[in-house]
Amino acid sequence: MSPIPLSLEYLLRPSSSTSEKKPAIFLFHGYGSNEEDLFSFAPELPGELMVLSVKAPYDLEPFGHAWYAINFDAEYGKWSDDEQAKESREKIVAFIDEAIKAYNLDEKNITLLGFSQGTILSYAVALSYPEKIKNVVALSGYINERILANGYTEKDHSNLHIYASHGQVDQVIPLEWAQRAPELLKQLGIDYTFEEFPIGHGVSQQNFYSFKKWLENHI
Repeated sequence: MSPIPLSLEYLLRPSSSTSEKKPAIFLFHGYGSNEEDLFSFAPELPGELMVLSVKAPYDLEPFGHAWYAINFDAEYGKWSDDEQAKESREKIVAFIDEAIKAYNLDEKNITLLGFSQGTILSYAVALSYPEKIKNVVALSGYINERILANGYTEKDHSNLHIYASHGQVDQVIPLEWAQRAPELLKQLGIDYTFEEFPIGHGVSQQNFYSFKKWLENHI
C-alpha cells in the first residue's frame, strides 16, 4: 500500500484488522533523525495497528529533521524554540485528522509513540487534546508545559493511558526531567506506567518488550 499524500511525509505499514475502522499508531522520531528510524519497530508492533511513521517538518543541515529548533548558544546555553514546537503540535493534530479520514481509522483508538523530541510533542498533543488520543508511548522524553495548549488542565484526561520510560544514564535528556511527568499525570487523573532502565538515550531490548506488552494490553 502506497502512502496517500498528506500534509506531512510518512511511512506506512497497513493494518491486519478486518474491522471497518482500523486502530492506528503514529510514530514521531527524535531531533536530527527521520521517519525511517522508529519505522524499524513496525514489524514487531501489533498487526491490527496501522503504523504511520511521520517525518518532522523542519530540515536540519547537513541531514536529518526536527520538530522544532534547539539552539546552542554560548551565553544562554541550550534552549528550545517553543513557538515552533507549538506549530508542530498543531501540524501533528491536523495530520492525524487527515489520516483518520484518508484511511478510515478508528478515531477512538489512536496511539502516539515518540522518542526524545518526538515524545515531547506526543505529550503536547495528548495532554492538549486528550479527546483525540487513547494511548501514548513516551520514550526518553519529558513534558514541556510551555508548549501545551491553553486550558489543557480543564479538559477530561480520564480516557488517556500513558507508558513512559527513560534511561537512568541518559546524557541527552536528564532523568530528573522525565521523573517529573508522573506527578503531573497524576494531577490530571491519567492512568500511567513509568519505568526506568539502566541505559543512556535509547531504547534497550528490555524497554522495547516492556512497552510492546503494555501496548498489546491497551489497544
